[in-house]
Amino acid sequence: MKSFTAFALLIAGLSVGIPPAMASTSSSNEVSKKATAKKASAAKKEAPDDDDQPDVKGLTATAFNCELGNKLTIYTNAADDQQIALHWDKRMHRMHRVSTTTGAHRFENAKNGLVWIGIPAKGMLLDSKKGKQLANECKSPEQAAQKVAEG
Repeated sequence: MKSFTAFALLIAGLSVGIPPAMASTSSSNEVSKKATAKKASAAKKEAPDDDDQPDVKGLTATAFNCELGNKLTIYTNAADDQQIALHWDKRMHRMHRVSTTTGAHRFENAKNGLVWIGIPAKGMLLDSKKGKQLANECKSPEQAAQKVAEG
């Protein structure tokens, strides 16, 4: 009977121009919502909360000097390239990698709206909630030395 109802809704949807995806039954929507909620719950348990203060003990620290006198420090773990700790504005922030198609290293803390984008020549820190740059032209000592050598 369910398949007949779904078929009838599909035909009815096609006859009035409703896309087939919208001609679904409420029970399939409920199953989909429950599956999505389970996945989100599982992901929360696996990933540390963005508000958790990251433990930087044993991590490699890289200091960045940015334009306008801004400074920040990034802590990395060679065995885990999916997250970093970023010290900015007197606070430590846990940042999670977001894949890009450009090859840039992008890390975000969704709760605080922070976005770190690193490219070979420099990095920048953005506030995605306010839509503004917090720090630009951020360079590690190695990046600054490379610029001088090229110059």
